[in-house]
Amino acid sequence: QVQLVESGGGLVQAGDSLRLSCAASGRAFETLDMAWFRQAPGKEREFVATVRWSDSSPYYVDSVKGRFTISRDNAKNTVYLQIHSLKPEDTAVYYCAARQGEGRYVYYTQVKAYDYWGQGTQVTVSP
Repeated sequence: QVQLVESGGGLVQAGDSLRLSCAASGRAFETLDMAWFRQAPGKEREFVATVRWSDSSPYYVDSVKGRFTISRDNAKNTVYLQIHSLKPEDTAVYYCAARQGEGRYVYYTQVKAYDYWGQGTQVTVSP
């Protein structure tokens, strides 16, 4: 089992920056693929970014490239999502997700690929 706890969300203004954190416990963090998803009101949960267990290589959905940065600190069992130039359309609950790493050079972007989820942290961006 893996326990995930997100933090760092809040109410911000358009153009602000925010850093979300997700602390993991319960399994060797360095063997986990980690990802961030988000879910806006009335919409399905969507993939945002992932960072591989094997080489910490990141992958992003096209809509956030250049503004979002995912990173991991294996010594702290934590994955981060740095967000710059926030937009009102970034308003959502942001979820951290984890799966046991398998393929060394594979990115997993689907909700069903992840076995472990945090409770989510709300990010609200005002115009």
